[in-house]
Amino acid sequence: MTELSETHKQFISALFALNKTMEELFASGNVALFTEMNAEIKELHRLQSGSEDPVMKALDIECGVIYGNFNMIVAVLRTTEDGTIDAGAQSALNKFLHNIDEAVVNIASALGVV
Repeated sequence: MTELSETHKQFISALFALNKTMEELFASGNVALFTEMNAEIKELHRLQSGSEDPVMKALDIECGVIYGNFNMIVAVLRTTEDGTIDAGAQSALNKFLHNIDEAVVNIASALGVV
């Protein structure tokens, strides 16, 4: 990849922040980190969605994986009783998080930062 624009740098920074939050979430199981993830994903979406930049457009599919899977996480969390996450919900959350993590790695690879 050639020289990065300021938008690309901001996107990479937000991607790294998301990766760090997910690392903390996996290590701690602290579901409060979903709020932080939400803010980071909103920033990614703000920078990427609808962009005419060829680099950002090339990330559409992987970003869609992040956005879609996070929406599913929110849906699962809304269905839990009193915030209690049962085994089925935990399994679904783990799968959605895995999908997001894989997309983050794929994007970072595509951008040449890993």
